[in-house]
Amino acid sequence: MTTHDPAALPRLTSLAHGGGCGCKIAPGVLSQILKQSSGFPLPKELLVGIETSDDAAVYQLNDEQALVATTDFFMPIVDDPRDFGRIAATNAISDVYAMGGTPIFALALVGMPVNVLPIETIAAILQGGESVCAEAGIPIAGGHTIDSVEPIYGLVVLGLVHPSRVKRNADARAGDQLVLGKPIGVGVLSAALKKNELSPAGYAQMLASTTQLNKPGIALAQLAGVHALTDVTGFGLAGHTLELARGAKRRVHIDWKNVPLLAGVRELAERGLVTGASGRNWAAHRAQVTLPANCSDTDIALLNDPQTSGGLLVSCSPEAVDDVLDIFHNHGFAQAAVIGEVSEGPVGLTLR
Repeated sequence: MTTHDPAALPRLTSLAHGGGCGCKIAPGVLSQILKQSSGFPLPKELLVGIETSDDAAVYQLNDEQALVATTDFFMPIVDDPRDFGRIAATNAISDVYAMGGTPIFALALVGMPVNVLPIETIAAILQGGESVCAEAGIPIAGGHTIDSVEPIYGLVVLGLVHPSRVKRNADARAGDQLVLGKPIGVGVLSAALKKNELSPAGYAQMLASTTQLNKPGIALAQLAGVHALTDVTGFGLAGHTLELARGAKRRVHIDWKNVPLLAGVRELAERGLVTGASGRNWAAHRAQVTLPANCSDTDIALLNDPQTSGGLLVSCSPEAVDDVLDIFHNHGFAQAAVIGEVSEGPVGLTLR
């Protein structure tokens, strides 16, 4: 059996051209690709498909159950293999929670450069994913592996939800308040990590955020006052808020001073430690975003910062805000906050 000197092993992040949800195809390019897709008659049981770029597909099984199906995978955002597995699994499971569903099992998606990484490293990635699935209360029931040039790991996740409690990203109403479950800034921290400029405290903060399961989604789906739900991931706060606005055909307003940030990310962003995905996101979104006169380049970078395993974004009636915040806080999401509102008006985003 081949042995490997740990000191001679490459950093996981050095084997990938991008990391985490920053690997996503740029929004503008993805839009052009999807325009080429041919239409297909959809069954009435398909409650949610690709029409509003929602977090997962939902297929009604009977009067009491609908199947939630999603998949997510990416290249390493960190160098520790177990942490990489944990982050990727948390991120994949989040899309079921974002539909208001309860996950039931997962399948692993694994692509690894088997001639570069030792078996122990690959096994640790998978063990990290398994540990998160255990926390979510679901098994990994199978999967698929390939020999890949870059390390790739993720999950297919299936869940269940009552058909009447599906929470789409397209049902926000005028007058709704917006609540964000997690602070933003993961992309900035990952950029600092890749350049060896992230402190141990910064790494611990990034890991705590990206491995916190979005379980509040299950309880939020029970609230009649919650009208729309999504999670903030690779397209940044601006991109995912705009998806909500387009689906609802409404205007969304964000009070920037109220948006929670991970500690230290503004200072890191001011030093230029941002991802390339942030710029690609802004290029795709800027035509539909109105900025205040005092908005800085750092603010724009943070607004478009790609989040890996980011927080839930909730659109709810004003009367439901306290209940929404209580659910988040009771699940340990201490920085959950009201960050804006939905109004009538031209589709788009206004930053205030």
